[in-house]
Amino acid sequence: MDCCGKCNRNGSPSTGLKRHGRSGQQAYRHKEVATVEIAVAPMALFELLDDHERLASHMMQSSSMMAGSSMHFAFDHGRGRMPGSRIGMTGKALGLSLEVSEIVTERDPPHRKVWETDGTPRLLVIGAYRMGFDIVPREQGSRLRVFIEYDLPAWPWRPLGLVAGRFYARWCVRSMANDAAGGIAG
Repeated sequence: MDCCGKCNRNGSPSTGLKRHGRSGQQAYRHKEVATVEIAVAPMALFELLDDHERLASHMMQSSSMMAGSSMHFAFDHGRGRMPGSRIGMTGKALGLSLEVSEIVTERDPPHRKVWETDGTPRLLVIGAYRMGFDIVPREQGSRLRVFIEYDLPAWPWRPLGLVAGRFYARWCVRSMANDAAGGIAG
C-alpha cells in the first residue's frame, strides 16, 4: 500500500531527499518536550519506540484531544524504521478530513530518531512539524526525551492553533513518553 502517494512503484520511498521536510533550513516556531526515566537498557527502549504504530498509538484511539476521532496509519516497505521511510496518517475530526505525510530523517539506534512532515499537512491545531526522541543511557536504565517542533496551521485554522496547538503538542509528547514507560513496565 502506498503510504502517502510519494513512493515509487515498488513501494520504496523516492530518493530526492532535498524535497523532504525542512531539516537544515528554517526553524520551527514552537516546541514541546517530555522527559521520563525508564528502567530499561537504551537498545531495548529504542526497539520499542522504533515501532511507529506503537509509539503513536495515542493517535489511533478516540479521545477528547483527538476531537473524538482517530488516525489511521499507512507505511511504505520500511515501516518508518529507516531513513527516508515514509509514514502516512489519515483521519477525520469534526467532519473534516485530516492527512499528514511524514518521512524519517534521522535514525541512530539506540540514541535518536527523528521524523518530519513532508509537504503541507492537513491538520487543525498544528502545521508542519519535526518530531523525535533521544535516549541517553543512565545508571538505572535510560532517559527518554520526546520532542516536537512545530508551526501553527495555515488559515483558516491558525486561530484554533493559537488556542489549542500547545496543549495538543504537549499531550502528544507526554503520551509518547508515558506510553513508552508504561509499555516497558506493563
